[in-house]
Amino acid sequence: MWEDRRALDPLELGDADHVLDVGCGTGELTRVLAEESPGEVIGVDADADLLAVAADHAPVVAGDATRLPFPDGSFDLVVCQALLINLPDPAATVREFARVSRDRVAAVEPDNGAVTVDSSVAAESRLEGRARRAYIDGVPTDVSLGGTGTRRVFDEADLDSVETRRYDHERTVAPPYSESALSAAKRKASGEGLTDDRTTMLNGDLSAEEFDDLRAAWRAMGRDVIEQMQDENYRRAEVVPFFVTVGRV
Repeated sequence: MWEDRRALDPLELGDADHVLDVGCGTGELTRVLAEESPGEVIGVDADADLLAVAADHAPVVAGDATRLPFPDGSFDLVVCQALLINLPDPAATVREFARVSRDRVAAVEPDNGAVTVDSSVAAESRLEGRARRAYIDGVPTDVSLGGTGTRRVFDEADLDSVETRRYDHERTVAPPYSESALSAAKRKASGEGLTDDRTTMLNGDLSAEEFDDLRAAWRAMGRDVIEQMQDENYRRAEVVPFFVTVGRV
């Protein structure tokens, strides 16, 4: 994701001797932080399996983002990526970040409601937009938090000098197709991806009949994707806007 790291400049990683990556998962951001910071970077997550992977990039600790296992003021920078969008009370979590930070708190959060898709299959962009709106309506947390929502959360947590910078992450599919691209096409053609999200989508305004109609159209779109892939004509570009927000304790 971080081929262009200029959006991380406000984190002032060059001046960070102790950095904590909360909800580090498999350590994708942890690796970048370790490469850019001269000091020690630690990852923390509640999932032991994910931590086993993240341990290849930095020291890791098992812990809950809402009750971090560190004393007050332990780090120069406490940061997370795509974590607050999954929490029911992100402001409380950011206050916990501020407790263990002696200087800066940062969050890298997407606006999943503003994702754009450009595809050589005419129906794909429209159907993905429809499915995304239904999913967002059914999710109990704010997965469209983005920059405005994160700034609001930082204000609620009493952080100062809040700054936000946008970073667009583009994911493309083009020949030669990767295994993950082929797998995604198969899931579209089978409707498996939508089926996995059915319960969430029905928690919103989508009816069961509307879901079945969407799934049928989705599977037809998936077959068109596979057909274009066979001729090596399929192209897809997805842009996910992320927002890097930094505040001072």
